[in-house]
Amino acid sequence: MPQQVKPLFVSVGDLVANVRDGDQIGVGGALLTRLPLAALHALAAREPKSLEYVSWGGGLPLEILLGAGAVSKIVFCFSSLDIFGLAPLFRKSIEEGTVAYEEWPAFGFTAGLEASKQNLPSMPFRIPKGSDLFANRLEVLRSPDSTTEVEIGLAPRRDLDVFLMHAQRVDEAGNVEICGARGMDALAVFCARTVLVTAEEVVPVGALGALKDSFVFPRDVVHQIAIEPFGAYPTSCLPNYIADFACLADVTSNSPPPQPARPTGGVARRLREAPSISHERIRTTVSELVASRGPTLGPPTTDEIMVCWLANRFTDDSICSAGAVSPLAVTSYLLAKATHAPKMSIMMTSGGLVDIALRPMLLGLGEALDTASAPVQCGGEDTYRWYYQQGRVTCEVVASAQIDRHARTNNIEVMSPKGRRVRLPGQGGMADVADLHRDFLLYQTRQSTLSLVESVNRVSASRYLKTPQERVRAGLVPGEVWLITNLGCYEYVDDFDELVLTSVHSGLTVDEVRAATGFSLTVSDQLVETSLPSLEMLRILRDEVDPLGIRRLEFVPAQERAVLLADCIAAEQDLIARALLQA
Repeated sequence: MPQQVKPLFVSVGDLVANVRDGDQIGVGGALLTRLPLAALHALAAREPKSLEYVSWGGGLPLEILLGAGAVSKIVFCFSSLDIFGLAPLFRKSIEEGTVAYEEWPAFGFTAGLEASKQNLPSMPFRIPKGSDLFANRLEVLRSPDSTTEVEIGLAPRRDLDVFLMHAQRVDEAGNVEICGARGMDALAVFCARTVLVTAEEVVPVGALGALKDSFVFPRDVVHQIAIEPFGAYPTSCLPNYIADFACLADVTSNSPPPQPARPTGGVARRLREAPSISHERIRTTVSELVASRGPTLGPPTTDEIMVCWLANRFTDDSICSAGAVSPLAVTSYLLAKATHAPKMSIMMTSGGLVDIALRPMLLGLGEALDTASAPVQCGGEDTYRWYYQQGRVTCEVVASAQIDRHARTNNIEVMSPKGRRVRLPGQGGMADVADLHRDFLLYQTRQSTLSLVESVNRVSASRYLKTPQERVRAGLVPGEVWLITNLGCYEYVDDFDELVLTSVHSGLTVDEVRAATGFSLTVSDQLVETSLPSLEMLRILRDEVDPLGIRRLEFVPAQERAVLLADCIAAEQDLIARALLQA
C-alpha cells in the first residue's frame, strides 16, 4: 500500500507527537529570541523519555525538558537563564550525574552540524588550544606546512532526528519564513530527519519574503506545522512582539519553568506595538524622562569606572561582539559609540545582528531596535565564519567566574570551599574567541580569592597564541590580554606568563587588592590609579546610554538581583508606554 501522507497543518499537540523516545532533538531560536516554547511545553506534557538534547544553548528549553524527566544526554556549548541567573535543573543534572553530556566550543559544534548538512562523516575546525575541552577526544589533522600554528580537529557529523523551531510566518504550501537573528536554525534545519514548526500566522503562497532580511525554508524540508500565535512567548518573535521580561522573571523563578498564559489586553498590545518604536522616538523619550527626574549626580561608582575604562579601549575601527549575559560589556560598547567611536561596529544576539545603530541600554526593546537597525541579519554560524575565524573581531568583552594568574578562565565548574562540585553555565564560544579576537578582554565584578586564583579548576578558555609572531603565523592579528575587576586592572605580560596589576581603582590600596587575590600578586613598576571618566562621559553614560541602570545587574548579590531586575523591567515598561503615547 502507498505510504499515507500526513497532514501539513496540525495542532501543537499533534505536532510534538512526532517526537519519539530516544530522539536527538534540536531546538531553534537564540538566547531569549524566537524559542518554540509553546511546542516545548506540549512536548514536556507528553513525558517523552531518553531524549538527546542538541543545541548551542540550553536555557529555558532545556529546563522545560529536564523538568519533565525527558533528557538523558545534553550536547551543548552553554546553558543559563541569561540575566535571570543560572539554570538550576541543568546544574543539578550535571552535578549529580543523572544525564550524560558532551560540551563543545561553538566552532566544533557548528562543524558537526555542517558535516551533517553536507552529508559528510566529519568536518574540520580550528581547535581552541587554550581550552581543555578536547583532551584526548578528537582526531587531529596536522598541516604539512610547518610554519602554521593552527591545529585542526575533525568534528563528527551531528544528525538530528527532530528539529523544533518557531517562525514568524508560513505559507499555505508549507514554506517557512524567519527574520531577525537566526541562531543556528538555517544550519540545523538541514541536519534533521523531521522539522516541526510552530508559526505566528499562515499567509497565501507568494507572500513570503517581504520581512526585512528574512530567510525562507523550502517546504521540501518541513514535516508539519502548527499555527500558534505567541508561540515563542514570553521570549520575542520580532516584528510580532518583544520579549516579556516581567513574565520571564516570573517563570524563571520557578523550577521547572511553567507555561504562562498567553498575554491579553494591555500587555499584549504593549508587546506587539513596542517594535514600532523608532530610535529617534526612544531617544526623545529618554531625554524627557531624564529631564523630569533631574540629573544623576555624584562621583563615579565602581560599575561606571569599569564601563568607562572598557569603552575607552574601543575606537572607530573596533568590531565588537556581545555574548550572552553581558550587560556591562554591551553598555561599554554603546558608550564608546555614543562618545569617541561613532563608527565602531557592534554585533548583537549571538552574532545574528551586525553593525547595530546606537541606542540606549535596554532589555526587550533593545533587541527590537537592533533588529530594525542592523543592515545584516544572519545566523550565528555566518558571523563565526565571516568575522571570527577571519580574525576580524577586535574583541568580545567576557566575564568569567574564575580566572587564574596566567589569564586562563573557567566557566565550566568549580569546587566550593567545602569540596562540592559546582557546575557553571559553560564557555559558549569563549574557547574559540580567546585566540581569534585581536584582544582578549575579561572582567569580574566581584573579585575575591575564590574568583582570582592561582590555577583554575578547569580551563574553559585562554589565550594560546600570545606573541605577535605566533598570531601572525596563525593568520591572526596581534593583540593584548586585559582583566578589569571591581578593584583594579591587570595586563597579561608574556615575559612573566601572568597577570600584572597595572592600576588600582580610586579609594583602594594595593594591599586591599592583594588580600582579594588568590595568588602572589605582581605589581607593575608603573602602577597608577585607574583613570576616572570625564564629567561629560559620565553624564552620557547615566543620562543617554544606560538611564535605567541595567549595567548594575552584574554587581549585586543574587538575593538583591531580583529586586533590581524588577526595577529595571518596570522602568523599561514605563519608557515603552511613554514612547507609544508619542506615536
